[in-house]
Formats: sequence, C-alpha cells, structure tokens
Amino acid sequence: MPFNIPDTNQKRLVIVGGGFAGLTLARKLEKSDFQVVLIDKNNYHQFQPLFYQVAMAGLEPSSIVFPLRKLFQGKSNIFIRVTEVQSVHPEQNILETSIGQLRYDYLVIATGADTNWYGNERVRAHAIPMKSVSEALYLRNTIFEDYERAVTAAQAEDRKPLLDIVVVGGGPTGVEVAGALAEMRKYVIPKDYGNLGQDEIAIHLIHGDPRLLNSMSAQASAKAEAFLREMGVKIWLDKVVTDYDGHTVFVNDGTTIRTDKVIWAAGVTGNRIEGLPADAYTRGNRLKVNAFNQVEGTENVFALGDIALQTSEEKYPNGHPQVAQVALQQAKCLAANLQRWKKSLTPLPFRYRDLGSMATIGRHRAVADLPFWRFQGAFAWFVWLFVHLFSLLGAKNKLFVFINWVANYFTYDQSLRLVIKPWKRPKTVTKNVLVE
Repeated sequence: MPFNIPDTNQKRLVIVGGGFAGLTLARKLEKSDFQVVLIDKNNYHQFQPLFYQVAMAGLEPSSIVFPLRKLFQGKSNIFIRVTEVQSVHPEQNILETSIGQLRYDYLVIATGADTNWYGNERVRAHAIPMKSVSEALYLRNTIFEDYERAVTAAQAEDRKPLLDIVVVGGGPTGVEVAGALAEMRKYVIPKDYGNLGQDEIAIHLIHGDPRLLNSMSAQASAKAEAFLREMGVKIWLDKVVTDYDGHTVFVNDGTTIRTDKVIWAAGVTGNRIEGLPADAYTRGNRLKVNAFNQVEGTENVFALGDIALQTSEEKYPNGHPQVAQVALQQAKCLAANLQRWKKSLTPLPFRYRDLGSMATIGRHRAVADLPFWRFQGAFAWFVWLFVHLFSLLGAKNKLFVFINWVANYFTYDQSLRLVIKPWKRPKTVTKNVLVE
C-alpha cells in the first residue's frame, strides 16, 4: 500500500490541501476518533497574507511557513502525505494521487485557489504570480537581479525596462505589492543603488474596475487610492491588460508600457479535480456546496474555503468572499458536523460571521473595514500588524517576524535583499566533463 496507512475501524477523513481550511479542520479533529489523512503538495503551511513581504525582502520565507509534521507531532490519528491529487472516484470512495490510491470515508477538498490568467497563455508565460511562497521568492530574486543589471546599464533607455514594474489587479494583494514597491523605491534604492535615481522607477497599478479594493467600502477604496498616489504609484483604473510578451504590456485602451516585470494579481480560479460531478463546478472553477459544505451531487465529499461556493446564505447569494476567515469558520463548522453525523445528530448549517477586512499600503498607511467601524491611517496599520502577527503559526515565526518589523520600522531598511538562486544538477556527465 503506497500510502502506508493502517486500516482501522476508525472513519477515514482525507483532507486535500494544507491551507487555512484544511489545517484548521485537521487540528479540530486531532483528538477525535477519526483517522485523518492530510494531503498537500508541500510539507508546510503557507501564510498567504504575507507573501508580498517575502517578495519585497521584508521577511524570509521561513518566517511565514510552518512544517505540517511539526504541528501534528505525537498525534497518532493524523497522517501527513506529500503528493498531488490526480482524480477522485466518488462512487468507489477512492482518491487517485501521484503515489497511488487512497480509500476514504469522507473527502474534503480544501485546495484554495490559483492565479487566474483568463485564458491568456502568453501572459501566463511571462508574468509573475503571487500565490505561493516560492513565487514570492522568485519575484524577489527577479527584482534585485534587475536592479543589479540596471546599475551597469549606461543608457537610461536600457535601465528603464529593468526598473519599471507593472502590477495588474487592484485587490488587497495588488495594492499591498504596489505600496511595498513604492516604499522600496524611497528607502532602498538611495542606500543600495545610489547611482539610480528614484524618479527613474515607475510603478504602475492597473485595475479593471472603477475603484481599488472593490470588495471593501468606498471610503477604504478612496483612501487606499489616495495613499498610493501620495507614494507616487501611477494608477490605471477601469483598464484591462490584454497581453504581455515579456517586454511590453498592452492595455485595452491602446496604451503600451515597456517593462521586463509584470506582477499578476488580477484574480483567482480553482483547480479542477477530475472525477467530481461536472455540474458541481461553477464560475471560477469553484465547487457548489450546500449549507453543510457538501459538494453538489455527492454525499460524503465536502469543499471548504476559496474552492467552495455556497449560495444558501441569504446575505451572500453569490457566495462568500474568498478570504481566510470564511475558510477558518467553515472548517470549524464542518469539524463539529462530522462529529454530529457520527453520533446521528442533525448537522448545523454554516453561517458566516464577517469579522471585517483590512489592507495595508505602507508605513502608517492602511485601511480597515470592521463590522461596526471603518478607519484608515496609522492606527489601522498598527491593527493590521497586530492581527497578522498573531495569526502566524509558531512562536518562533511570530518572534522573527516581530523582530524584522521592529528593525525595519526604526532603520527604514531591510537586511534580506539576497538573490538566492536554486542549484541545478548538471544534466549529463561525459568523460568527467560536465555538459549542460
């Protein structure tokens, strides 16, 4: 048996995805009599809200990830397996993965969402996404490699495409990335690259809607736009990027922008798993679920978080927002319902409690929409820092992030501007001579 998991009289719950939803569900059932198998393509949990700080050299990748096995040490009913899911056979209760088949009694899909390229394969081939810590690290390397090239470029026209950056998407990720880039231009460039002028670097934020942060209040949207404009970000509203060939961005109004770097934060889409009912998939490849997070057309398959679309709640007829709080609350509700089903009790429908949303633009610049209070500025920024710091897993991660933030706050500097390239094994060896 490839998975090397014992067959017991326990009900086997298989969770696909170690993000906010999957991890929370597993933790809630770690002391239960379920046998829980947590599957992910990585052996760690990623804290997505801080990806942009890794990309901007504010944090090391290790500060925002947490090993899954460490979290469940000593938990005999929890099994971690690193593999990728290929398909599911609901009629047989079988999950097909890259290391073999796995039987389940209950299956939970908590795979989150991936970058939405809207079918544009050329953009996908050249733009940089921001949906994983490895992508954030790649972006960091790219930015500083281009700065190093720009330092040695004699002509301004040769430096410009290396320095200018286009961010596509004006949601929280796009806004936070654009703000962090503006701060890097102000504080890092004069210190590390003295012969590059700040005015040489143009930061463009292109958004397809009339206002930024369109999931937040109009007040928060207007303030975020004002903050970014104060920081020198060039904002393009109600404009759509139609193409990018690696050197030129094409906008739907006929404008072009010359740049070697495009950061794509324009939307998300779910990853389809073969074998689930075709009718269960809806817009954005989300899975339609009922009030108990059961996937439409199935009995013992559930979906949580960004991949799930639940329209049964009157307040959210188009589904819940794709944010961490929804995933956390759904996971807690499902954990309770699985226990209730096992005891032949009536399950409780999921009801989302909106705790608010926040976005940070830069030092002393943030916006917050809480259920009964909306505020912006320095206080919102400190609240954002506090909330995200204590949402991290692990005391060591919290400590390291706190130290980095404090150091950066007082020195206006980051010490993590390293270009760390992955090592590549030589392809062949011929007569003791390495051949690439």
